[in-house]
This record gives sequence, structure tokens and C-alpha cells, in this order.
Amino acid sequence: MKKNILTTAIIATTLISTPAFAQESEGGSTVYAGVNAGYHDLGAGDIALIENDDSFIYGGYIGVDVPAGETLIVGVEGNFNLGTGAIDTEYGITAKLGAQLGEGGQIFLRGGYQFVDLDLESLTGVSGANQFGVDDSIDDYLVGIGAQVQVSENVSIRAVFDTISFDTTRATVGLQFNF
Repeated sequence: MKKNILTTAIIATTLISTPAFAQESEGGSTVYAGVNAGYHDLGAGDIALIENDDSFIYGGYIGVDVPAGETLIVGVEGNFNLGTGAIDTEYGITAKLGAQLGEGGQIFLRGGYQFVDLDLESLTGVSGANQFGVDDSIDDYLVGIGAQVQVSENVSIRAVFDTISFDTTRATVGLQFNF
């Protein structure tokens, strides 16, 4: 529990300070926020007690991209999602390394840390499963790849494919607003 509180505090501090960092930096930093939806498969389907190990997820993200060269960008991003099946909530923070493609397009790699709070009743099919004292959360490193395309001056569409410790797969699409 203390670990989750500390991590949440670090994420909140990073997200609060990110816009200030972007405003102070030179060279066209971009602060952005977006909404996303997708599918997260926990990869536990081969375990006998697990019935439904996937979830539709939806939520939001906020971050900043900083130019680090002519086409290179680096960034940091925080996310929070709700789930409809095996996942109650998930949240995390990632670093981003990418390349600008034309006007507003990007392809990028991501790496960070993700926390996932599980819905044990949905996973096991056992009513009241969340009351057995079993740890109903997982957390581990996240890696992924993504791309985005600018559709108007301040709006982009993006697609991201992530994995948490190479055990889960998560695909999302998002609508991003650039400031």
C-alpha cells in the first residue's frame, strides 16, 4: 500500500510539473492531453481458475514532448484508465523517444511503469472473490510502440501497442489535443 501511495505521489508530481517544464524549455515543446480506448489482455487465459483475462479500457493521458534534435523528440507521459472486465483501473508513467514524421506525425518507443488493479470476480467468476485477501493488483515495467498523425492544427490521432513485462498485451487508440 505504501508503495502505491509513493508511486502515485511521484506520478502526480511529475504530471503537475510537466507543463511548467514545457513552458520553460525552448525549441517548441508540446504539452498534450488526450482520451483513449482499447483492449488489454492480461495473458492469464491458460491458468485453470481464470475465466476472463481481458478488458475493454478507456481513460486519458497527459504529457509533454521536447525536441532533442531536428527530428528526434523525447517526452514523458502519465496515464489513467478504467476497465470493464478483468481490470478495474490502471495507471502509470512512461518516457517516450520518437521521431517527427512530417507536420505533426510521430513514431515513438515508450518505456515506463504501470499499475493494474484487477477485478478478481471477473477473472475467476467467483462472487465475492475480492474479499479473500488475495492481492488484486499487479505492477511492472511497460514497453511499447506507437504512432500519431496530426488531423488539424492542435488535434492528433494515435495508436499505441504496449506490453507489461511481456506478459500482457494492450492496444489503444486515442484522440490527442496539443497545447
